[in-house]
Amino acid sequence: MTRDGYSVAVVGATGLVGTEILTVLEERQFPLSALTLYASPRSAGEQVRCGALQARVELLEGAHFADTDIVFLAAGAQVSVEWLERITDSGAVVIDTSQVFADDPGVPLIVPEVNPADIAGFVDRRLVSSPDPITIGLSVVLHPVHTTSPLVRIVTSALEPVSTAGRAGIAELQRQTVDLMSGRSTESELFPQRIAFNLVPQVGEFLASGASSDEDQTLRAVRRVLEAPDLPIDLTRVRIPLFYGTALCVHVQTTDGITAQEAREMLRAAPGVVVQDDLAAQIYPTPADAVGQEAVFVGRIRDEGMAQGLDLWVTLDNIRKGAAVNAVQIAELLIRGHL
Repeated sequence: MTRDGYSVAVVGATGLVGTEILTVLEERQFPLSALTLYASPRSAGEQVRCGALQARVELLEGAHFADTDIVFLAAGAQVSVEWLERITDSGAVVIDTSQVFADDPGVPLIVPEVNPADIAGFVDRRLVSSPDPITIGLSVVLHPVHTTSPLVRIVTSALEPVSTAGRAGIAELQRQTVDLMSGRSTESELFPQRIAFNLVPQVGEFLASGASSDEDQTLRAVRRVLEAPDLPIDLTRVRIPLFYGTALCVHVQTTDGITAQEAREMLRAAPGVVVQDDLAAQIYPTPADAVGQEAVFVGRIRDEGMAQGLDLWVTLDNIRKGAAVNAVQIAELLIRGHL
């Protein structure tokens, strides 16, 4: 039974994802009884309000979690690795938004619209992993397709904004844009190539296979969430000069084939999905449409009858739906039946 309130802490509370988690907690009226916020020295001392509660941002170095029910880790992989054991030893449950534990079979990797029952596995480690935005977008859209006609293959190009690299990514795009518009040369400090007015087909370090580390991690995560461990997936992740909003060009092949009209009807009924697909009226989703929204949007739905193929165009807000909303939805699952 859900209690009247839960004590929540957010680590990385003033970062892009941490700030959005607080917004989503307030908007979804999560039952907070206490709120503790941790961040770097740059943000320490700030006063932040979430619903009826106000909290002072504290230094992470002095953090303690003995009286905390749920901790959102939103400060990156290094912090997650360093602090996980100390947090869980205190008795709190951790929802981690980094991808450090995404491959750990002892840690549930959860997209609530797709595999909510798997959250019961949190009890062993008191830890739940929230996937990356691409895994969330693909899983939410493809789960109803896979349930109806099992997927045979996925081919995807992911177009990712600079905010997937945090505030530093946003700052680099801003700086390079100003430099180029002012007629000055510019240098790349964060990304491997210039991002302003450009596309960079590298997210993560390249592996011997030619894939990047982030592409490889996403493939494994999608297979885990869809419970399809042998599903062939081809993925190219491309950084684009947008601040927010991820887009996916998706081609799938299914066992029996699904028509475009069947897919539209199926996706309209799917949780977490909004279909925008009226080509005569030039209605289809864009990354800008998805920013600030909790849903995954899909359009340009079309079929290939000969190859049992289906093509889709998918967009989502990488910070909101692709991180914060999914994490808060996980917390909602926990309090409904597990805490």
